[in-house]
Amino acid sequence: MNEDPDILEEIPFVSEREEIVVSVPPDAEGRLDAWLATQLPDFSRARIQALIKEGHVTCDDAAVKSDSKPKAGTTLRLRIPAPAPAFPKAENIPLAIVYEDADILVINKQAGLVVHPAPGHLTGTLVNALLYHCKDLAGIGGVERPGIVHRLDKDTTGLMLIAKNDVAMAGLVNLFQTGEIKKTYLTLVHGSPLKENGTLRTLIGRHPVDRKKMAIVTRNGKHAGTHWSIVKRFKGVSFIRCEIETGRTHQIRVHLQSIGHPVIGDSTYGRPSADKLLPLPPQRQMLHAAELRFRHPRSGVELILQAPLPQDFQAVLDALV
Repeated sequence: MNEDPDILEEIPFVSEREEIVVSVPPDAEGRLDAWLATQLPDFSRARIQALIKEGHVTCDDAAVKSDSKPKAGTTLRLRIPAPAPAFPKAENIPLAIVYEDADILVINKQAGLVVHPAPGHLTGTLVNALLYHCKDLAGIGGVERPGIVHRLDKDTTGLMLIAKNDVAMAGLVNLFQTGEIKKTYLTLVHGSPLKENGTLRTLIGRHPVDRKKMAIVTRNGKHAGTHWSIVKRFKGVSFIRCEIETGRTHQIRVHLQSIGHPVIGDSTYGRPSADKLLPLPPQRQMLHAAELRFRHPRSGVELILQAPLPQDFQAVLDALV
């Protein structure tokens, strides 16, 4: 697609619609989401479940749950959020550029920066920043994620590789698929592994109970390989280097947690109570993408790019000495 990002900026947000009010009669029964779907034929049950999950459905001003029961005599209110813009818009967000040419861009992502727009983060993302920095990026690799060939979690810092045209996108995707892009991470974990290094190869998939989390599974998962080694040991903490064969969602965090050494500051897989006892408690997960090694998708020249530890990571590390 060749839409001008400057034009896309002008697409307005649609104002929120008025509330839909539903009075619950005496004969209402079953799960709330299922019952509401029978009352509102223009909305699928899945759509109603999503609205409930996002807090847009209330009963007498209190949030409801999908599996609750409709209570006779109460009033349900559904607030329908405004639809998101058709395309992400360009935003002037500073980027720490490590390398750039006509084909690729490598940035040192800061903590707190979401990679692409999603519910709850429709603006202020890396994609919004990239559309401003690279005026002709729109549509490269997809409208919603232009230029994005891999991701880092919101609170993970470090190197990210972006394609600036279709040739680079195809080349980088192939390099990732064939394992020819080498990624090295640095992290701080709780505890001290008995060995100096090791390799973890498992299947990783959605957690069977908590669908927001990933987990090591025995089926319906994707192969994940992580090589780890000790950089330095501290009292109750280890500084670890990880080289990954694959880039599964939350891979390093899940793998290290599985061997009893979760990433420090990880609110999902970590030990928040233990984090608070550290000399300098972290404000986020201590995980940093420190190095990328790959051959340029057009020239074939090998590139080795590095990003130093961010200030907050370094401060936690220094406090351990």
